[in-house]
Amino acid sequence: MKLSLCLITYNEEKNIHYPLDSAYDLADEVVLVDGGSTDKTVAIVKSYGDKVRIIKADNPKNFLINKQKAIEEVKGEWILQLDADEALSDELKKEIENLSATYRGYFIPRKNFFLTRFLMKGGVYPDYVLRLYKKEGASFDLKDIHENVKIKGKIGYLKNPILHYADPNFSRYIYRWNKYTTFEAEKLAKNGTKLSLVDYFFIKPTWWFFKTYFRHKGFMDGFPGFIFSLFSSIRFWVIYVKWWNKK
Repeated sequence: MKLSLCLITYNEEKNIHYPLDSAYDLADEVVLVDGGSTDKTVAIVKSYGDKVRIIKADNPKNFLINKQKAIEEVKGEWILQLDADEALSDELKKEIENLSATYRGYFIPRKNFFLTRFLMKGGVYPDYVLRLYKKEGASFDLKDIHENVKIKGKIGYLKNPILHYADPNFSRYIYRWNKYTTFEAEKLAKNGTKLSLVDYFFIKPTWWFFKTYFRHKGFMDGFPGFIFSLFSSIRFWVIYVKWWNKK
């Protein structure tokens, strides 16, 4: 298969080595849509070689807009889409190299690194994401920043994981947590959605913590598992307050 590696970036000089080191030699081309980085991201990517094409763009809150631009720019028949803080595991790389391409796309399990470890419980793993797919007919709805690309045809599943180094420290987690809660609150306000204080301050947080920490055994991931369940629960408080303030 002729494979295009798609990346989007904004000030990712500390992370961009993850996808490039693990997937550069697997791809026929690398298409990077950069949202105006002011650090060394673009220079680092260029240093990898002449497979790289860089497209300059804005840095929208809904970063899927730039992922859609990357899809439109690629020349390969197949697309491998990775975030700047994601890497292919060695086993996944071999699996892709030997793939018979029976389907038009493949869901790939993803391990998410949080503070000191990859979370394996709490409903976090396998966290399937659609990241390997044929370009033809592929697009994003651009409604939710967590949505998978939409493709036409049957989708299969790969066995080995993407390694997602999303939150190696608490500061980065809070930065991303703040960004995602703001996006969700603004979307709800824009759509005219009415929120219930009781629902967002009591029902949703309690239900989410019980589900992730007890039902899905988040306690088995130690202290990071507890922090993940706690803060992913109280995000509902933050969404409500931001929605109320925006409204």
